[in-house]
Amino acid sequence: MKSSVRAAQASSVVLPETVTDQPTVFGFLTSHFPQIGADVWRQRILDGKVHWHDGQLISLDSQFVPRQRVYYYREVAKESLIPFEEKLLFQNDHILLVYKPHFLAVNPSGNFVNECLVNRLRLKLDNPNIVASHRLDRATAGIMLLCKQPENRHLYHELFKQRKISKTYQAIATLSSPLQQLEQGQLAVPQNWSVRNHIAKATPSFMRHVIDGEANSHSEISLIEVNNNLGLFELEPVTGKTHQLRLHMMSLGMPIHNDRLYPQLLDKAADDFENPLKLLAKRLRFTDPITQQKIDVSCEGLNF
Repeated sequence: MKSSVRAAQASSVVLPETVTDQPTVFGFLTSHFPQIGADVWRQRILDGKVHWHDGQLISLDSQFVPRQRVYYYREVAKESLIPFEEKLLFQNDHILLVYKPHFLAVNPSGNFVNECLVNRLRLKLDNPNIVASHRLDRATAGIMLLCKQPENRHLYHELFKQRKISKTYQAIATLSSPLQQLEQGQLAVPQNWSVRNHIAKATPSFMRHVIDGEANSHSEISLIEVNNNLGLFELEPVTGKTHQLRLHMMSLGMPIHNDRLYPQLLDKAADDFENPLKLLAKRLRFTDPITQQKIDVSCEGLNF
């Protein structure tokens, strides 16, 4: 594989206990990452770009060892630079709370290997062990919780799974026709919605849609400010389905500004840095499972 950009930091995958039909690491990697291709993995291994935790190189014949971590370096032909900076908002001995700008991926993905939040922080803080404890779309800005040691990640990931962390988002959208009668800058009466519906996978696979069935998603949404025909909304996701807030705003007839997926999937295009998706993860509140410290961190909100 001829590539011009190689990741400065290694990615990794833990060999699972349940895979028994792949006697070699090479066989596992080709089956686990089919989108990369066997020829790419073969060349990476031959070039010495795949290794165990202790740095020992993996060969094409290296045996599959359950629960062992394998490290590898992603490569792309060309990588675009994201002209926005992350900001460290809080840290202790175990975690980082960081503002992630719009357009910056959390982890290496697609055509991004170094231009992602995790790799930027690993280099900036000289800590190759930093890992994200949850996800945030590349198009969405806001607060991310990351761990300084991978072995602690499950403790913080459980906060999200068990709904023991409070998340508050902001979004801007064009108001529906009835709401456009509200006075600019103020609301005559509070406008609140409790949105519950069933979100399922759609086509293409990265899309989601709302279908009939028992609700598996829940968001509390409030309109907090009006400016001409635009509204500033506060959103609290109770559940954490993929694209949940984007779908819930669309279901209210007010899709989020500059959304390239909903209500209509637009053709793939270069990032428009002047017109980011108007969705922001503004606040996280939780009790640190290690220190028992109550943590409440916010970032600057959206502007019309």
